[in-house]
Amino acid sequence: MNGAEALVRTLAKAGVDVCFANPGTSEMHFVAALDRVPGVRCVLSLFEGGATGAADGYARMADRPAATLTHLGTGLTNSLANVHNARKAQTPMVNIIGDHATYHLQYESPLKSDVEALARPMSHWLGRADTAAEVGPKAAEAVAAALVEPGQIASLILPADASWNEGGVVGTVPASPPAAIVGEDAIRDTAAALRDGNALILLGGKALRAAPAEVAAAIAAGTGNRIAAQGRDPRIERGAGRVAVPRLPTMTGPAVEALRGIKTIVLVGSKPPVANFAHPGKPSLFAPEDCRYVTLATGADDMADALYRLADALGIKADGSLRIARADIAPAEGALTLEGIAQSLAALMPDNAILCDEAVTSGRPVFAATRAAAPHDYLSLTGGAIGIGLPLAAGAAVACPDRKVILLQADGSGLYTVQSLWTHASENLDILTIVYANNAYAILRNELKNVGIDNPGTNAIRMLSFDNPAIDWTGIARGFGVPAERVTSMEGFNAALRAGVSQRGPSLIEVAL
Repeated sequence: MNGAEALVRTLAKAGVDVCFANPGTSEMHFVAALDRVPGVRCVLSLFEGGATGAADGYARMADRPAATLTHLGTGLTNSLANVHNARKAQTPMVNIIGDHATYHLQYESPLKSDVEALARPMSHWLGRADTAAEVGPKAAEAVAAALVEPGQIASLILPADASWNEGGVVGTVPASPPAAIVGEDAIRDTAAALRDGNALILLGGKALRAAPAEVAAAIAAGTGNRIAAQGRDPRIERGAGRVAVPRLPTMTGPAVEALRGIKTIVLVGSKPPVANFAHPGKPSLFAPEDCRYVTLATGADDMADALYRLADALGIKADGSLRIARADIAPAEGALTLEGIAQSLAALMPDNAILCDEAVTSGRPVFAATRAAAPHDYLSLTGGAIGIGLPLAAGAAVACPDRKVILLQADGSGLYTVQSLWTHASENLDILTIVYANNAYAILRNELKNVGIDNPGTNAIRMLSFDNPAIDWTGIARGFGVPAERVTSMEGFNAALRAGVSQRGPSLIEVAL
């Protein structure tokens, strides 16, 4: 057994059964091992950022890591924007990074780089296997590190000769330690803060799954306080039959207004809410200056257990009375509007869909509109690095092949990883992509206003628009093998949406805004 075979066998033994890959010369023995050793599905991405974005979407839905395979330091750096998003999402991920053979590194070859230096800032765990015998045990370490709650990025550098040489051994991943149990002091302090009133319970991470969110909502209602999601959440279980958790706005003005008068923010898998960027004359922190923060549980803790114990301490029981019924929503009609698209989506999306949202400014009405829609999971952009939507949807679809994935995609950010449409088609993934085609970076136009520029000139507008020429999304999608159509009215959108959710496989709707 060579090192590459030991790696694949170790991953499969550990339950890492999917690898999103964009390989190169140094990784060919790993690619060959995937052919010889059963147990790991390999999914090709045509860009490294597509591989890491897909691994993020997969892990958010599967609750276990996928592997990625990238080529040398150059391939790794192409992938890092979506590794950043995954790190912010607290996603478990195992990145396999090929490198030159150990004896070749002494030469200044064209693709030589300091892979460790490039990988370290984005990695919670970083290792290197310089011999075939080290590959399996190091891979086991990487998987174990990725599984540390709430989820970590593990990066393993694999030199080519460690991959092709004989002498590989299969590594064993130890049982993952359970999430930490919150101490009684945290329960007592949180209960006291909630009794004082004017508090907000701010949920993040796995606290936004249906069961713990319901307990948190009962606690908030029973103490006369409020509840919210932090606004950049990896996954929220929501819709009919679940409690409705509003999101804290991510724009500074609305967020500051939403938190006006709040005395205490109780953090449950979340962090103090902060602005994406500094703006002249605006605060960085959203909460009032005299607001105090009380941490009930971090993402590394057993948040569900902490919430149940807090409810017991307060004498509160989640009895199902806060779950919302499905609303009777009719599709919108007439001219295309962002609100109409959100309304029709809420009316027509199927049960248990996975809603991936990288619509940025255009998608803002969707979250509120789908509050009482069919039960679904909502995946959003966590780290602010655009270009995650198309691969995130791919990973979610691989993780949950029996569920419809609906992607809300801004056109500008979609162009960053548009190659992922090919993966949608190649793997026949059940994804309906809705592209909001306004031919502009609309969010940046808002940012100009935020820094006091209300009347930008021609050069500034040219940096924020791509309508000359306009992008033909239907042509692009068809070129990658995805059926597509362009709609210009709500009636056209409704018909395309009905068709897209009723059939299996990939499809795309270009919404002409």
